[in-house]
Amino acid sequence: MYLRQCKALLVLLIGVFATLVALNNMTDYGSNFQFVQHVLSMDTTFEGNQLRWRAFHQPWLHHLAYAVIMASETAVAILCSYGAWVLWGQRHTEAAVFNKSKAIATYGLVLGIVLWFGGFMTVGAEWFLMWQSPSWNGQQPAFRFIVVIFATLIFLHQQEPVKE
Repeated sequence: MYLRQCKALLVLLIGVFATLVALNNMTDYGSNFQFVQHVLSMDTTFEGNQLRWRAFHQPWLHHLAYAVIMASETAVAILCSYGAWVLWGQRHTEAAVFNKSKAIATYGLVLGIVLWFGGFMTVGAEWFLMWQSPSWNGQQPAFRFIVVIFATLIFLHQQEPVKE
């Protein structure tokens, strides 16, 4: 049972993390909006970059992208927090029941990976060349988030030890 408790706790911590990230972005909109604006505008990539045609210069697209990011963070927070609650409630059940209770947490964790790997590492870092920016490069934090979330997802789905 201790492994089930640990699984629920780690999923909850991802939920708390995503909650704080979403709240920070909503309550201090301007700080991280600048990040999104600079990445999408590609205004701090290498001089003479031939790929700047990819840039979005329309402010409404910057706000839309930021809204999608915050909505995704909020969804991760809700799914992981609720998923942890469900896991905690099923911690004393048989393995098949407990395994079925992992679905909501799994959706939350996978959405977190989609957001930080798909959104920040793939779209931000590679499409908009965020990696070229000395001041608006979020690859390292995104990578840390991805690793922690992925490790939690793997741990959540590890098979339970056989009782002897």
